[in-house]
Amino acid sequence: MNKINTSSTSIKSHAFKTLSGKTPFHLVEMSPWPLLASLSIFNMPVGFIMYTRFHSAILLIVSSLLTGMVAFLWWRDVIRESTFQGHHTSYVVTGIKMGMSLFILSEVFFFVAFFWAYFHSSLVPSIEIGSTWPPVGIKPLNPFQVPLLNTSVLLLSGVSITWAHHAIQEGKYWKGIQALAITFLLGVYFLSLQLMEYKETSFTIADSVYGSVFFMATGFHGLHVLVGSIFLLVCLLRLYFYHFSKDHHVGLLAAAWYWHFVDVVWLFLYVSIYWWGS
Repeated sequence: MNKINTSSTSIKSHAFKTLSGKTPFHLVEMSPWPLLASLSIFNMPVGFIMYTRFHSAILLIVSSLLTGMVAFLWWRDVIRESTFQGHHTSYVVTGIKMGMSLFILSEVFFFVAFFWAYFHSSLVPSIEIGSTWPPVGIKPLNPFQVPLLNTSVLLLSGVSITWAHHAIQEGKYWKGIQALAITFLLGVYFLSLQLMEYKETSFTIADSVYGSVFFMATGFHGLHVLVGSIFLLVCLLRLYFYHFSKDHHVGLLAAAWYWHFVDVVWLFLYVSIYWWGS
């Protein structure tokens, strides 16, 4: 009986070890990027305040460039660890998926705050804005013009990113590259349409609570589309250099999850702010 217990224990301990004799969990080495990233990101809002209050954009530009450089170098190290050094085992991949899921959940509540502000003001309009919604003097955008086109573009991009994911799972790398390129171009097209839309609006972010919530919600969504497009571009380059395989493509999976989250948020924005709110 003791021999059986001993053998089962040794089997379990062996199962939690890799070929090098270490546990399958990746313990990262000492890196300067977390400290530099926190300092540069902290200086970005400080630089933005200095730009708006004192018209000095030096700190904002420097911190933005430093953040981009740190992100590039940090992601380079992560790609090396996963692709060339083989540190991203199944246990590490599971942890990355869980971390990405929690990150998207936090982003959901980030947008919940904007929707809360919008419905708080629109369902019971105060007398200061004319007791009506949209407020007096605000001419909302036509939801069946550029906003509807933007909705179609994002929905189509959701189809193409799903196509890319399935192509990678089936080992069809060229089709995956095509689908990822289409998704990236659709994201860029969406951003260009949103920029044109902002130029055509008859109100600004300073025009009552409607303008504030409209530009904050749609603007931050556009920022997420920009980040997601960069995410897709990195995955496209990695796929071109054969960093992904049928069984190991967690980076592409995380990009697909993030992009679907962006799609769903836009649907809520379109229905509530553009269509119902007009």
